[in-house]
Amino acid sequence: MKPRTPVFVNILTIIVLLLVLFYMFVQDFSFFKSPYFWGTLVISSVLALIHDSLGDLIENLKFKALSEEEKTAYLAEKRKPYLKTLFQSAVKKQSQTEEKDLLIDHGFDGIMELDNQLPKWWLGLFYLGTAYCIIYLISYFFTDFADPIKEYDKEYANQVAQIDQYMKTVPQATLETAKFKEDNIEEGKAIFQTNCVSCHMDGARGGVGPNLTDDHWINIKEKTVFKNVFWMVQNGSPNNPAMVGFGKNGILTGNDIEKVAAYIYHINQQQPPITPAQGGAEPKGTVAQWEK
Repeated sequence: MKPRTPVFVNILTIIVLLLVLFYMFVQDFSFFKSPYFWGTLVISSVLALIHDSLGDLIENLKFKALSEEEKTAYLAEKRKPYLKTLFQSAVKKQSQTEEKDLLIDHGFDGIMELDNQLPKWWLGLFYLGTAYCIIYLISYFFTDFADPIKEYDKEYANQVAQIDQYMKTVPQATLETAKFKEDNIEEGKAIFQTNCVSCHMDGARGGVGPNLTDDHWINIKEKTVFKNVFWMVQNGSPNNPAMVGFGKNGILTGNDIEKVAAYIYHINQQQPPITPAQGGAEPKGTVAQWEK
């Protein structure tokens, strides 16, 4: 008769398995607030205790049937620490006497085959891996677990919510605080392509809207190109209702407008203008004398 596994080991195993299973399906640790998790844990622990009590009854009955010598050997084995016994069962080698009982009645080339039992740790990993694979396959094909599209949608929604929260708290540039920054040019170009290219065309060469690369301007509200563009995008054109106030309408934030202004300043002041011969629109407005 071999000593049984202590009940605390069984309960710890149950806890680990439940944590793995619930995390598989929920994908975070919010299940700690769920009564289903705690209810399952309590019921499983109670069943483990009942199973251990029944094991004690059976063990007592078997113990009474042992001889005195067998009882002494069993009690000595039972007094060993569980982890030490588990380790020995995993790595212990058979003695020559024990090997004689395990010999199979055939061999080859002087090599005898032994009918050894597999180590408990190996069997445990095998059965646990098999059970996990079955549960994983069922959950993958019949539940939302590990669905890449739904996981992406969830992550995307979380990121959008975080960005919205950030935008509510981050300070926004104003006409007074906005400054030209080289780092904003590329982002400003992307915002321009999304919101302005339908009127001003690629590269701001002009179309329905005026050419923004030359020195002719219809509306001159500020003393520098950068500030003038910021004012126009923020408030809109007083002469053309098609040029709406992207800032006033809430389409663009102050920081977005600062980036667009950086892009327009870059192509107007740091690059040569796109002339009509190069596909640019004819000059409109008056020549602006911008401050540097």
